[in-house]
Amino acid sequence: MSNESGPEGGTPSPQPSADGSRIDDAFADDPAVRDHPRYQQMFPVLTGAEVDKVRRFGSLSRYVKGELLYRAGSLCPGMFVLLSGKVRIVGRDGLGHERIIHTYTQRGEFTSDVTQLSSKPAVVDAHVVEDVEAVLLRPDELSTMMISEADLGEKIMRALILRRVLVIERGQGVILVGSSNHPQLRALQNFLRRNAFPNMTLDAEQDAEAIALLERLTPQPDDFPLVVCPDGTVLRNPDEGQLASCLGLIPEFDPTHIYDVAIVGAGPAGLAAAVYAASEGLSVAALDCRAPGGQAGTSARIENYLGFPTGITGQALAGRAFVQAQKFGAHIGIPCEVKALYCHKQPLVIELADGRRIATRTVVIACGAEYRRPDVEDLPRFERCGVYYWATPIEARLCRKEPVLLVGGGNSAGQAAVFLASHAEHVHMFIRSASLEHSMSHYLAERVASLANVTLHTRIELTALEGAARLERVHYRGAGGIEGSMTAHHLFVFIGAEPNTEWLKTCSVSLDSKGFVLTGTDLEEAGVHSMPLQTSVEGVFAIGDVRSGSTKRVASAVGEGAAVVAQIHGFLTGAR
Repeated sequence: MSNESGPEGGTPSPQPSADGSRIDDAFADDPAVRDHPRYQQMFPVLTGAEVDKVRRFGSLSRYVKGELLYRAGSLCPGMFVLLSGKVRIVGRDGLGHERIIHTYTQRGEFTSDVTQLSSKPAVVDAHVVEDVEAVLLRPDELSTMMISEADLGEKIMRALILRRVLVIERGQGVILVGSSNHPQLRALQNFLRRNAFPNMTLDAEQDAEAIALLERLTPQPDDFPLVVCPDGTVLRNPDEGQLASCLGLIPEFDPTHIYDVAIVGAGPAGLAAAVYAASEGLSVAALDCRAPGGQAGTSARIENYLGFPTGITGQALAGRAFVQAQKFGAHIGIPCEVKALYCHKQPLVIELADGRRIATRTVVIACGAEYRRPDVEDLPRFERCGVYYWATPIEARLCRKEPVLLVGGGNSAGQAAVFLASHAEHVHMFIRSASLEHSMSHYLAERVASLANVTLHTRIELTALEGAARLERVHYRGAGGIEGSMTAHHLFVFIGAEPNTEWLKTCSVSLDSKGFVLTGTDLEEAGVHSMPLQTSVEGVFAIGDVRSGSTKRVASAVGEGAAVVAQIHGFLTGAR
């Protein structure tokens, strides 16, 4: 991977002139934004009394015409509540395209989106069109205000969330260039989608702008996909970590700070623990190597989670929990890969893959599990060109109006089958048992059975995969040892997961025979007396799918995330 500054190896787009000529009143706000059905919720105006409340938490700041409050790709200092002046918000991508999103002119309007809760980079530019006087609320002040002033906080939070959704819909931000079926392009699209970062994909063979860019950059085949960051930097075939670094997503940690609790994993269990621990005043760090939500974040629809009778996507559920944890002040580090845990003395130490260390009084292991792979020869060769372990809108577009094969009979497999059935020509489900009765929730099994373009094949297992540049055919063995094969370009695998506990080798945490973490009563056989969710090491807890004996359900994971906080309090009180 390499990078250059600017799409032609030059410098990023210039700053506006001192007189603001690039953003004068000849520009109009995007009519599609102005006519949005939730426009009033996106851009509310605070009353005089609400502005007075805000002033108690922030500080007065002034800017002159032509300055920038913040710029896409750089850290935003916080949320600005306008007292006087004019600020224009401009969406911009790495190719220099600009689109005015909104102009703030009224006292009581406020800037920014939900990323201001976590000191993440801005995804838009904020130009000062007329001299501005504003109240600046930095991230910690904004969080404090939202908790102290619940009604006002609700109004602001809703607006901040909707604005991020709006920018994602408008497509400003990261530009991806490549072929739609390139496996690394799909991986980067999924990473950006799950981390709610605005992006747009240009077809390297058909889009005129992409072709013009390629003529200037003259990339080699191994350079794809190309990525143009908002500041104009070009990355050639980056991995997720390199992309995150270019976008400024890698979080900072104070090396001198000792957290009350560090949570490894930001799936439903980890996010629940972060929400409840932070809301009770604990100092919280939550870490995940990829995105909020874990495996549940890839679920097309979760319908048996309490309080959502019409269902909710895994990503939406994770997104809400992610914002909620930040609202209460949790410090969430995504993407941050944990390499090791050192637990032989206080404080405990978590080591990240980049060498940074985080000190903490307690640790919650909530890292879930990794996708289990069937024992089929050549499977790894097809994992980036026809074999998938999740079903998102990105994969659904690839197999539109084509037949697909899905292996697995659990709830995740059922949710994927229902989702894919609305896109694919036909969905073939392979399961090793005689029925879905004991492996899938009753409501979901009935729904799968009702779909005309889903065929359930029982007592069958994969034996081999075939293809050159991509998956072409699968071989299987049915009941009675009968061999067969079928054409398949898209294979979805949902056969469970293996515990993600490799990083615990540096800590003497007890595991069961399958590698899941032992807790509570499971440890009593070995003579260890512990709190229900505590591991064999004092101050180290385990929750969710990684815990031995856990119920593999989102609701159970969330319940354990809430329950562990009381046990953490008990440990911290005893330790003091």
